[in-house]
Amino acid sequence: MSKVGFIGLGIMGRPMVLNLLKAGIETTVYDVNPKAMEALCEAGAKAAASPKELAAGNDVVITMVPNGQIVLALLEGENGILAGVKPGTVLVDMSSVSPVDSQKFAKLAAEKECSFLDSPVSGGETGAINATLAFMVGGEEAVADKIKDVYDAMGTSLTVVGPNGSGSVAKLANQIMVNLNIAAVSEALVLAQKAGADPKKVYQAVRGGLAGSTVLDAKAPMMYERNFKPGGTLAINLKDITNVMDSAKSLEVPLILTSQLQQIMLSLKADGHIMDDHSGIVQFYEKISGVEVKAFEE
Repeated sequence: MSKVGFIGLGIMGRPMVLNLLKAGIETTVYDVNPKAMEALCEAGAKAAASPKELAAGNDVVITMVPNGQIVLALLEGENGILAGVKPGTVLVDMSSVSPVDSQKFAKLAAEKECSFLDSPVSGGETGAINATLAFMVGGEEAVADKIKDVYDAMGTSLTVVGPNGSGSVAKLANQIMVNLNIAAVSEALVLAQKAGADPKKVYQAVRGGLAGSTVLDAKAPMMYERNFKPGGTLAINLKDITNVMDSAKSLEVPLILTSQLQQIMLSLKADGHIMDDHSGIVQFYEKISGVEVKAFEE
């Protein structure tokens, strides 16, 4: 069984580590927040003093952090992962970064005779807690198979999309579909509310038909219950959508709806909603429509 080092113990990382431990996988953790490490050590994890120390004793090193700049900082430097890693270690970045970043990280890993998998996830905090995450992987299939026990402990779906960078491309595609779906649900429920219909009843009426989706089931109740506690923050999703638009620009691909979505998210940021859950996209439509989506009292 693989020994794992896990860096990044936030909303997603903490429950992912708990599931690794639950599966009996020896796990060492590192985070800039000592309290986050302490909590997981109480659950059976070991703590490392630095990324270098964490990398030295493990077969698999996973990073789950907010952006590519942080991943690069963790890899490089005298106390970085690459300073402590042994040849043959599998480096797995589960952060949402650009395909260009992933390819750069893979090259750095190869210089240390290590394999690299870009392996962003879908499923949010709920998926992380319930070990039902979907992994989109860029890299060699044989490498992913080698550490399948690690993936199985945290999720239920693993797809090797193609070479390094492909997992990050799949994540960008995922974020387009998820966030535009949330925007569509927002528009629909704002219309329903403005027309005098109970948004909760409208949701219940449509969820069994073609409009039904995982996104609808997860986000519509948050909207009409006014619960914007983040599973995935607007900040993280704006970062992803910005990566989408940067990639689209470099590939000369026009993304009409996604470009509008980016502007909506920037407006929400200006209004102080950036740390809300991305179901909070509804607040943009509420503001311009002069209505608040809320279930009628029963």
